[in-house]
Amino acid sequence: MDAHRTIEAIFRIESPKLIARLSRLVQDVSLAEEAAQDALLAALTAWPTSGIPERPGAWLMGTAKHRAIDALRRSVRGREKLEALGLALEVGRATPDLDAAIDEEVGDDLLRLVLIACHPVLAPEARVALTLRLLGGLSTAEIARSYLAPEPTIAQRIVRAKRALAEAQLRFEVPRGAELSARLGSVLEVIYLIFNEGYSASAGEDWMRPELLEDALRLGRVLSGLVPREPEAHALVALMELQASRARARLSVHGEPILLLDQDRSRWDRVLIRHGLAALATAQALGGVRGPYALEAAIAACHARAPTAADTDWRTIAALYFALGEVRPSPVVELNRAVALGMAEGPAVGLELVDALQESGALGDYPLLPSVRADLLLKLGRREEAKVELTRAIALTDNARTRALLEQRRQSLG
Repeated sequence: MDAHRTIEAIFRIESPKLIARLSRLVQDVSLAEEAAQDALLAALTAWPTSGIPERPGAWLMGTAKHRAIDALRRSVRGREKLEALGLALEVGRATPDLDAAIDEEVGDDLLRLVLIACHPVLAPEARVALTLRLLGGLSTAEIARSYLAPEPTIAQRIVRAKRALAEAQLRFEVPRGAELSARLGSVLEVIYLIFNEGYSASAGEDWMRPELLEDALRLGRVLSGLVPREPEAHALVALMELQASRARARLSVHGEPILLLDQDRSRWDRVLIRHGLAALATAQALGGVRGPYALEAAIAACHARAPTAADTDWRTIAALYFALGEVRPSPVVELNRAVALGMAEGPAVGLELVDALQESGALGDYPLLPSVRADLLLKLGRREEAKVELTRAIALTDNARTRALLEQRRQSLG
């Protein structure tokens, strides 16, 4: 069993590179994944007896490539594809460059797979599931557990995503210039969706899901290495690392949520903060000062640099939210700006903006709107109105930990 766990750990590390290379070779994501899984089964059979090869990635790549070519040869359409791709290889023996196969041009292959898994032709939830499956190395069951969804639902989502990619007949190549920048936005969005679900779970019993935080951070770091001149890739890494630095301080010993202003900042991860600030500096040096992720990271940096909650530069944060609202208009951004203005200029100023948002109806089912409004009303001494808003927030909240926190706040008002 220990040998099997070691092999599965190796496969989880190597599988994105395997699937990336195979997808380029056979022009088919589904076939690439099936061949990679076949290679894993072969390793689970062979390695406990023969021992783990010196270069396990190359062994897996050679085995998976042979399985993929065999699968193509078994069908007429597959043989036509093999001929078109020039892949009529001898599968009974290793090629001379097999040892280098897993590393050669792997950067472009991984970027290609990222761009395919996050292609705009797919719905956002399909991009998330496929990205976690192909690049995160997660099983269908693990993805289902992470998102508190039935396993068949996730499985169908992944199958439909692969079918949609096949029907779209996408080119398996890395776009360049403006086309890459346009496609990159979808990739960044997917990674940040995964991170946000890990940082503040939308439903269920847990306030955070650390495994999703780690998956998103790993994907973000890989991506920034693949596109080192793209400022927003570095900015997203900065944002995630700065926010993840607070993870240990966000929960009490009993698992109860602790809000930002009440956190013990000595428990913030200083290594992640240093890495996040360095990534932000890289993004800014590349000309990404006004990119949306760079602006959000700059806001997170304001919190990270403040030794205490009282030292927070709320005026700068409010100005950054204003700039973010110009770059990426959103009622959620306006709500966050209202919080910052309430801290910088007084609760009445913040409440005026929140009331305007409420009247617009743009955040009708968003639980943070009545929660923020309750906080501002309470600071103005309007306790009964605050209780009404907290009741609304509780009714709109699906996460058990968040709901308990709101109920505790309501009870404290009597």
